[in-house]
Amino acid sequence: MQNILPANAHRELPNSEHPRVSILLINYNGWGDLSRCLPTVLADAVGHSYEIIVIDNCSTDDSAQQIAQHFPQVRLIRNVTNSGFGGGNNLAAQSARGEFLAFLNADTLVEKDWLEELVKGIQSDPKVGMATSKVLLMSEPDRINACGNDVHMTGLTLCRGAGMTTNHYAEPAQVSATSGAAFVMRRDLFLAIRGFDETFFMYVEDTDLSLRIQLAGYTVRYIPTSMVYHDYALTFGPLKTFYQERNRYLLLLKNFKLGTLLALIPALLLAEVITWGYTLLYDRKRYANKLNAYIWILQHIQQIRHTRRSTQRMRRIPDRKLYSILTWRIDFGQTGQGWISRASHVLFDPVFFVLRLCVLAILWW
Repeated sequence: MQNILPANAHRELPNSEHPRVSILLINYNGWGDLSRCLPTVLADAVGHSYEIIVIDNCSTDDSAQQIAQHFPQVRLIRNVTNSGFGGGNNLAAQSARGEFLAFLNADTLVEKDWLEELVKGIQSDPKVGMATSKVLLMSEPDRINACGNDVHMTGLTLCRGAGMTTNHYAEPAQVSATSGAAFVMRRDLFLAIRGFDETFFMYVEDTDLSLRIQLAGYTVRYIPTSMVYHDYALTFGPLKTFYQERNRYLLLLKNFKLGTLLALIPALLLAEVITWGYTLLYDRKRYANKLNAYIWILQHIQQIRHTRRSTQRMRRIPDRKLYSILTWRIDFGQTGQGWISRASHVLFDPVFFVLRLCVLAILWW
C-alpha cells in the first residue's frame, strides 16, 4: 500500500527549539471555559516539549484579551472571522511547530499524562493515524462521555460508551471515529489530507476527518489511559439539526463510491424516517432545518463533486474495508430514555442488521 506521508514524516524533530507537540484550542467567547481548562493543560505540560496555541475565532467579548493577560505563555492567534471548529484548527495547524498536533475542546479538563499516552498510542504503530482519549463527563466523573465515536452505516455518529461507568472500555481499541473533544495526530499527516473540511463548520467534522484518515490507509485508536473530562450536555441550538443532517449527507457523498451509496439506499431511507422522527420529537419548532439541509446539498452539488474528487484521490483502501468498520446499531438511549428508545431498538436493530449483511454481500469494491 502506498503511504500518503512523505518518507521522513515519522522522524523526531532534531531541533530542540521545536516543540514535540502543539496543543490546539479554539475560543469563541469562551473565557469561562478556557480559564478552567488552560491551568490543567499547563500543569501537565511541565517538563514536556509542548506549545499551546489558542485560536480566537473572532470573539465578540473580551475573552481574547483575558487569555493574553492571564496566560502569556500561550500563543494566541486572532482569526479575522469565525471559521468554525475546523477552520480555526486548520489555521492553528499551519502555524504549529510540533511534530504532533493535539486537538482539545476548550470546555475540558485534562488528567496528568493525557497527552503523552496519546502520543505513545500513535508511536506504537505506524498505521495508527490518530489517537483519541477516554472522555468522561465533567458533571459525572464516573460516567463516560465518549470512548471514541461509533459511526453508523448511514453516517449517524454517536458517542461510544456514552453514559456507561468508567470501568467500561478499559482496553485500547480500533474505533470508527475519534471524539473531537480530545485527540492527537501527526502534523504531517493532518496537512497531507488537507486538515478539516471547513465546509462542515460545526458537527461531524471529526467523523469526516476520521473517515478520510482511514481511506488513506490508517486507523483510529482509542487510548483509555488518556483521560479528559468534558463539560457536555445534550442541547439544541437554533441550527444544530441543519448542520448535523447536512454534514451527514456531505460525509457520505464525499467518502463513499457511487455504487456503495446506491447499495445503501434502503438503509438511508430508513435513517430518514428515524431522523425525521427525532426532529419532530425534540426539535419540532425548527423542523425546517432538516428541509434546508436537503436544499443546501442540491444547491452545492458542483462544490460537492469537486470535494469528492479531492477526497477520492487520497483513497488507499476499498469501500468494503471502510464500510466494515461502521456499525449497524444505533444507541437510541443517547437521544432519550424510556419506551421510545426501547421500542426503537426492537423496530430498527434487526432491520439494520439485515441491511448491513446485504450491503456487505454486494460490496466487492
